[in-house]
Amino acid sequence: MPRLQLYSGPTPNGRKVGIMLAECDVDFDGHFIDIMSGDQLTPAFLALNPNNKHPVIVDPEGPSGNPVTVWESGAILMYLAEKCGQLLPTDPERRIEALKWLFFQVSTQGPMAGQFAHFAFYASPEHQYPYTIERYRNEMQRQLKVMDAQLANREYFACEYSIADIALYPYAVTAVQREAEGLPHLRSWLDRIGQRKAVRVGMSLMEDCVQAATIAGGLKGLNDEHRSVLFGERQYRR
Repeated sequence: MPRLQLYSGPTPNGRKVGIMLAECDVDFDGHFIDIMSGDQLTPAFLALNPNNKHPVIVDPEGPSGNPVTVWESGAILMYLAEKCGQLLPTDPERRIEALKWLFFQVSTQGPMAGQFAHFAFYASPEHQYPYTIERYRNEMQRQLKVMDAQLANREYFACEYSIADIALYPYAVTAVQREAEGLPHLRSWLDRIGQRKAVRVGMSLMEDCVQAATIAGGLKGLNDEHRSVLFGERQYRR
């Protein structure tokens, strides 16, 4: 029987999908996309996602029975939730709550974390401006306080465990680790989510593919060629 195909890597966005697939007990084949070398810029990958970002899934059994390709991690989570009938509340008010926090994650949490990582770690030293780094660090801290307040009187972001929690977890883990104190509700939520077997499985997605030049790999050997692929000349070449 054809299996779902996942094109991804050991990143927070990839781990969201890894968690979701584990929660829904979906069998899949994983394909590592080496973004440091430019796999995302190849014609083969661009045929899957013209926006040259992972994760991407190809489901051989889409809604009409034909293969369907889905990119953007939030869209993938919604697609799998609807396909599998799991992790998206059926109660209208809770569903709205889950979607609000899912879109908060893809529009706010993820992009701000990405900009912070860019200027604090990946940009060349002459472009690591203190003002810019502080700007994104402050915004991330503000978001954490917003998230902590939401969890003051509930266990999960939509009252029940959902795709909102799955989306928010991978970025929140590393963000909270940088904070020395505070955020008691968010820390309790992280502990609660982290105990789930599927979360542990998803967070280990392609962990053997972590590259030395990434933050997770200690930025060893990060050079201008990597920068060109990620956000320089090779990224924008047409």
